Amino acid sequence: MTSFGYTLMTEQRGPRDLVSDAVAAERAGFDFEVMSDHYFPWLDEMGHAPYAWSVLGAVAHATERVGLMTYVTCPTMRYHPAVVAQKAATVALLSEGRFTLGLGSGENLNEHVVGQGWPTADVRQEMLDEAVTIIRELLAGGYVTVEGAHYRVDSAKLWDRPDEGVPIAVAVSGSQSVDRYAPVADAMVAVEPNPDLVRGWDRASGAELPKIGQQPISWGPDADAAAERAHSLFRWFAGGWKVNAELPGTAGFAAATQFVRRADVAAAIPCGPDVSAHVEAVRPFVDAGHTHVALVEVGGEMQPDFLGFARAELLPALREEFGESEGAIGVRPR
Repeated sequence: MTSFGYTLMTEQRGPRDLVSDAVAAERAGFDFEVMSDHYFPWLDEMGHAPYAWSVLGAVAHATERVGLMTYVTCPTMRYHPAVVAQKAATVALLSEGRFTLGLGSGENLNEHVVGQGWPTADVRQEMLDEAVTIIRELLAGGYVTVEGAHYRVDSAKLWDRPDEGVPIAVAVSGSQSVDRYAPVADAMVAVEPNPDLVRGWDRASGAELPKIGQQPISWGPDADAAAERAHSLFRWFAGGWKVNAELPGTAGFAAATQFVRRADVAAAIPCGPDVSAHVEAVRPFVDAGHTHVALVEVGGEMQPDFLGFARAELLPALREEFGESEGAIGVRPR
């Protein structure tokens, strides 16, 4: 069985709209909601980048049932890991245990703003390792002091945190990151449906833990308009995450994707009103072994109409094809 989620994409909606969308997505029947954590949009045309954690607090208060998750937060440069732990504990309390902290090694696009440069990939992974350890120790309670290679923590303690802890999901992209994080994380995040990645995670974790993927779609009554919208707003998606992690700003993404054709985007993102096309776009994740798939609807102004479509047609079709879900995101701390 697969649980289906809705993506609160901060790059294409303002803060008040995101909260409204979160409530509507819960009413539409989504099992969980994930939120991006960006300082910049990918392209200027997207037009937004509110502070995700303020929005999450409002969403936690405005919703009642859905699981919530960052997809994903980088705890290495823009945020110190001790601060990320405090934020995660607070949102977990506000949501009454519905929050999962999704972590990843980040993108230059968002992390360069603090003026510390952009480390190489191996250094970023070392930083994430150290950050995950600090966050876990703080969420476990007690005072934490660390003098690590990348971070110092001086007698830190979380005074408000859930007794049961906060589950941590970590984004992985290959066997090295699987081996690093499967033994210490509570769930896997991956944006590509790779069955080898899922099998490797299950072996390395020693448990059947949630595997959370994400699929963009561009729904709309006019297939050509939906494809044009996807090309305008999501052509950055074609670069792949190794490229996307390195570019420093929206101008770089615009330049790097200037020759990406509408047909190229439409080949990766289903466009238009056909329910079956959107269902089939999810199938590779289900076949690969993902237990949770979050959908991203392209275009901020499309969210209200899309959520109506999801409630009436898309979610029933997904559940008929892939089975009824077990409800909320279902991640529990190990």
